[in-house]
Amino acid sequence: MERSAVPTGLDLVVAQWARERPDLDVSPMRVFGGLARANRLMEQRLDTAFVRHGLDSASFDVLATLLRSGAPYRLTAGQLQRSAMITSSAVAQRLNRLESRGLVARSQNPDDARATDVTLTDEGHAVISAALPDHVANEHRLLRGLSPRQRSDLAELLAALTNALQADEPSDMEPSPRRTR
Repeated sequence: MERSAVPTGLDLVVAQWARERPDLDVSPMRVFGGLARANRLMEQRLDTAFVRHGLDSASFDVLATLLRSGAPYRLTAGQLQRSAMITSSAVAQRLNRLESRGLVARSQNPDDARATDVTLTDEGHAVISAALPDHVANEHRLLRGLSPRQRSDLAELLAALTNALQADEPSDMEPSPRRTR
């Protein structure tokens, strides 16, 4: 992949660090800074499609997970939690909001009294079915600056980075404070 000839803010940051600390290879800042900036911009722009349907990204995630699970569009709260990789309290908060709007219904799982089933209601199905095409079109629009090959390369690189990060989860290291640039 070819780098842009136009310097970015990250290029300036890396150049400044190279001047002040030439003993450090700060090139990873270009990657992590680029990911962070791209993520912020993507989240802002993805939210525009959600808002048109009265949703936020968290609500969309739950409704989309239920829809793609297939009929009867029911999962346990634990399955939703694992799918979204969030805490059980975060799932509960999302479900409370969605249930109060009539988009999901909760019931006791007939096979496991400790589990709660979450079912997409007809209204929830209608909302997510209307929001999904807008969301996908928005994603296509956001990626229009990349060729199909670049999209494929980026997806593969992100998968490789994710796999490497998951394999490198430190078990004996203490959490470090949040870094600033």
